[in-house]
Amino acid sequence: MSELKHTPLHALHLELGGKMVPFAGYDMPVQYPLGVKREHEHTRRACGLFDVSHMGQILLRGPNPAEALETLVPADIVGLAEGMQRYALFTAEEGGILDDLMVVNAGDHLYLVVNAACREQDIAHLRRGLPDHEVEVVDRGLLALQGPAAAEVMQRLCPEACELVFMQHGHFTIGGIEVWASRSGYTGEDGFEISVAGEETAALARLLLAEEEVEAIGLGARDSLRLEAGLCLYGHDIDTGTTPVEAGLIWAIGKPRRRGGERAGGFPGADLILHQVAEKDHRRKRVGLLGEGRAPVREGAELYDAEDNRLGQVTSGGFGPSVGQPVAMGYVAIEASEVGTTVYAEVRGKRLPMTVSKMPFVTPGYHRG
Repeated sequence: MSELKHTPLHALHLELGGKMVPFAGYDMPVQYPLGVKREHEHTRRACGLFDVSHMGQILLRGPNPAEALETLVPADIVGLAEGMQRYALFTAEEGGILDDLMVVNAGDHLYLVVNAACREQDIAHLRRGLPDHEVEVVDRGLLALQGPAAAEVMQRLCPEACELVFMQHGHFTIGGIEVWASRSGYTGEDGFEISVAGEETAALARLLLAEEEVEAIGLGARDSLRLEAGLCLYGHDIDTGTTPVEAGLIWAIGKPRRRGGERAGGFPGADLILHQVAEKDHRRKRVGLLGEGRAPVREGAELYDAEDNRLGQVTSGGFGPSVGQPVAMGYVAIEASEVGTTVYAEVRGKRLPMTVSKMPFVTPGYHRG
């Protein structure tokens, strides 16, 4: 096994008592002494700081980079205003999802953030698909400041950044450190994702952690927070065998890219994906699931109806500390996807009832202005 990579905060994680685990090729903190449940609750109540420096940060430069990127993603990138960020999907020729990513219109270039586990394949995909463009991988730290008190903290350190609204991006200075920041995150809460030069990442993290509302939060709580927020995790809830329509991500397919739009299709898998958008003839769908009692229903649990017919499978699951009951998401046959439908998850030989529910499971706290 190759040696695990370290983010610029590795020494700080150890200093803070982080319990380190391998994740996407990196040595990352799954939790700190506070523990996953309390870290989750603290983020929902106040403010958490997450190290997401393992994510891939890429600058795409060249002629009409927005038009070029649209040959690889179904999002409306051409229509993305300067200083705005948009969620996008790299799609495969067969209609599946290669990865999900964030795209920022940074003026004369695009700034992309891709998943750590898909980073190398995404870089290769961009270089292969866009040979006339420069794909620059930048070696920067990435911090996520998340929670209802995030704006309060930022107001003291960088009031200009508080003028951002959800999915807006800009360049700022925090404590003399230059940063790129967006009003976004992966928890369902208000917050900021902050890109910073590698050598200044630890100094910025210490500055943020010095604020009384802020606690360091590990991967465990990051996962339970995103699950309650109904957000997909690549390789679990979305993958190459899942289309954007099956995944309930039709909103990530820009209207100009759909049938009848001014730039319809032109991305990998467009024929199948746009057929599913128009005809709605896909046979399975990602749904939210709420359990009873306290027993969590984990990824991989098979789902059945009352007549013992297999309906699908759970792709993410656990106990939702903010919801107070088991939460999960997974794929079920279309006929079982109606909100309020009861399905049964097989857990250690028992069938546990779960109710198909709307997502997110918590009310989002995004700051939309």
